[in-house]
Amino acid sequence: MTLRVAVLGVGLMGTYHAETLANRTSGVAVTVINDFSPERAQEVAHSTGARVVSDPLEAIAADDVDAVVIATPGPAHEKQVLACLETGKPVLCEKPLTTDAESSLAIVKAEAELGKQLIQVGFMRRYDHEYAHLRGVVESGELGAPLLLHCAHRNKATHPHFDSEMVVKDALVHEVDVTRFLFGEEITAVRILTPAPVSTSHENLRDPQFAIFETESGRMVDVEVFVNTGIAYEVRTEAVFERGSVQIGLGMGAVHKTAPGVWGGPVTADFRERFDQAYASQLQAWADQSRKAIASGNYVVNGPRAWDGYAAAVVCEAGVRALNSGERVAIELPERASIPGA
Repeated sequence: MTLRVAVLGVGLMGTYHAETLANRTSGVAVTVINDFSPERAQEVAHSTGARVVSDPLEAIAADDVDAVVIATPGPAHEKQVLACLETGKPVLCEKPLTTDAESSLAIVKAEAELGKQLIQVGFMRRYDHEYAHLRGVVESGELGAPLLLHCAHRNKATHPHFDSEMVVKDALVHEVDVTRFLFGEEITAVRILTPAPVSTSHENLRDPQFAIFETESGRMVDVEVFVNTGIAYEVRTEAVFERGSVQIGLGMGAVHKTAPGVWGGPVTADFRERFDQAYASQLQAWADQSRKAIASGNYVVNGPRAWDGYAAAVVCEAGVRALNSGERVAIELPERASIPGA
């Protein structure tokens, strides 16, 4: 079967998803586009062969839609994801699942009560070949137990309204999921430090930030988040094990050595260039999974689930408290097993 997909929200991320689904994902047809801007929706619909539906809930319920990709602003996610559950349609929701932990947990419970796994959260780094390799090293035990994780997350620039809390909720959230994905355990505490800001910061933006996570088994993670470097997009991760270390994100495929004693290479311009493969792999895996679920009636999500979106929301909420207080903030999650099907 061909999976007929509606894409809600066609800003930078949603347009990228719509074009990837239409042109690079097998077994998929983009049939419906929705956006608050009619002009933008029409432009993307024209390029993908879709039609425009102005109401997002009507787009979800449309007869020519089998599954949904949500790339709208975070505050709209809760209502739209719940609508997908009500119509029984698989959904790939860009992070955040919702903008607060309470509503994310409500969605986890709603999906569990439904008895079908319909929600996948767009933590695409799990589909990146380098992160998958690093996870494999952790699982194999070939270097012993992992002890530490060092992360750097740098953007070239952000829009003028980007503030300190958005550094946590929109950028650091990826390292929250990376930590949980690589170590296979929950984060139990967070602290965020704010060094001297870059000169381009404004009064509502403390940039860069430095986060420290603690996990259930006592492992520690440090994360530098710097969203206005003025240079390029860089994401690097180094895992330190008992008998060695592994570093990813160096772009070592194009390293140059030149006189006098200089070496280097290009740095990716933005997130699409760095994680193009991961996004494409994520969408193909989601589409294949959704087609199988619809055909068989066995709805199972193999990627990041609603619980992962909820856990990230809890950590980010704690991160904002840590940011504003300067203190270590402990984190408590309910036992996942206490919500059957979560």
